[in-house]
Amino acid sequence: MVLNYIWIGFILIAVVVALIITFVTGNGDVLNAVMNSMFDSAKTGFEISIGLTGILTLWLGIMKIGEKGGAISFLARITSPFFCKIFPEIPKNHPALGSMFMNFSANMLGIDNAATPLGLKAMQQLQELNPKKDTASNAMIMFLVLNTAGLTLIPVTVMTYQAQFGAKNPADILLPTIIASTFSTIVALVCVAIRQKINPFQRAIILTLGTIISLLGLMIWGVSNMSPEQVGAYSKMAANFILLGIICAFIITGIVKKINVYDAFIEGAKEGFSTAVKIIPFLIAILVAIGMFRASGAMDFLLVGISKGLTFCHIPTDFVPALPTAIMKSLSGTGARGMMVDALKTYGTENFVSKVCCILQGSSDTTFYILALYFGSVGIKKTRYALSFGLLADLVAVVAAIFLGYLFFGWLIQ
Repeated sequence: MVLNYIWIGFILIAVVVALIITFVTGNGDVLNAVMNSMFDSAKTGFEISIGLTGILTLWLGIMKIGEKGGAISFLARITSPFFCKIFPEIPKNHPALGSMFMNFSANMLGIDNAATPLGLKAMQQLQELNPKKDTASNAMIMFLVLNTAGLTLIPVTVMTYQAQFGAKNPADILLPTIIASTFSTIVALVCVAIRQKINPFQRAIILTLGTIISLLGLMIWGVSNMSPEQVGAYSKMAANFILLGIICAFIITGIVKKINVYDAFIEGAKEGFSTAVKIIPFLIAILVAIGMFRASGAMDFLLVGISKGLTFCHIPTDFVPALPTAIMKSLSGTGARGMMVDALKTYGTENFVSKVCCILQGSSDTTFYILALYFGSVGIKKTRYALSFGLLADLVAVVAAIFLGYLFFGWLIQ
C-alpha cells in the first residue's frame, strides 16, 4: 500500500513540475526529458533484470547444492543463537538463517553480485514460513531493514572510483564509511526490535554486536598500517577467496552427502530463472517513477528548499551539494553512483563535498530498489512499516556520514 502511494506520488509530482516549468518558460525540453526518462528507465529496468538472470541462475544453483548437501543447515546452526533472538518467528536451524547469514556477509564484503541472489533466496524461504502470503512478516521486515542499513566493511567500489579520479589516498573514506554503516545498522536493529517487541539487550544480541564492533576495530587497526594500494588488493583478494571458498565448500559437502551435485545445481538454477522473470515488472515500475522524478527537476527544487531552510536556521550548508547522492542512494544505486562520480568530476577528489558523497555512497543501500526487488520476488503487496524503517536507516546513515565528513575532512572546506 505504501509503495502504491509513493509510486503515484513520484509520477504525479514529476508531471506537475514538468508542466509548470513548461508553462512558465514556454520551453518543452523538460517534458521531453521526462518522457525520454520514462522510456529509458523502463529499458534500464529490463536490462538490470536480464543481467540479474544469469547471476540468480548461478547463485541459486549453488545455494541448492549447499541446501541439499547440508552446508546451509550448518550455517543456520552456528548463527541461530543470535538470529533466533532477532528473528523469533523462524524455527531454530531453519535454512533461512543460513541464507540470511550469507547475504549479510556478502554485503559486508562488498560482493553485490552474490548478495542479491542470496537475499532473494532468503526471502523465498521466509515466505514459506509466512502465514499471510501478501503481507510482509516481522522476520521479512527485520531482514529487509538490516539490508537497507548497508553494513559495510570494505567499500571497494568507492575506493576504486577515488583511485580512478586520482585521489591521494583512495582509502581515506574507509574508516568513516565503516563507522557510519555500523551506526545505521545498530540503530536500525534496535528500532525494529523495539517495534516488534523484541528485547535488544538480550545477552546473545549484545555479545554479537560487541564482537562485530571489536572485529571492526581490529580491521581498522590493520588497515591503518597498510598503503591504499595494499588495502584495495587485500580486500579484493579476501572477497574472491571467500566467494570461491563458499562454492568449493558447498560442492564438497554435496559430494560427501552423495547427492547428485549437477542435478541439484540445475534444480536451483531453474528457480533462479523464474525468480528473475517475476521481478521485472516491480523493478521497471520503481525505476520509471524515480527517473521521471529526477528528470522533471523536482529533485533540484527539493535541494534548493533544503538549502534555504538550513540557511534560515543558521546551519552550515557546505554539505548540501552532496545531498543528491544521499537522496538518490535510497532510490537508485546507479543514480547515486552517477551523482558521486559527477561530484568527483566537478569538485575533484580532494574536496569536502566529494568526500561526503563517497562516504554516503558506501554507508547506505537502495531502500526502494531492495523493497521492490525482494518483496516483488515473493508477491508481497502489504509492506507494513518496512519502508519507513528502511528510510530511517538511510537517514541515520546520511546524518552520520555528514557528521563524519566534517570530523574527518572538515579541514578541506575553503
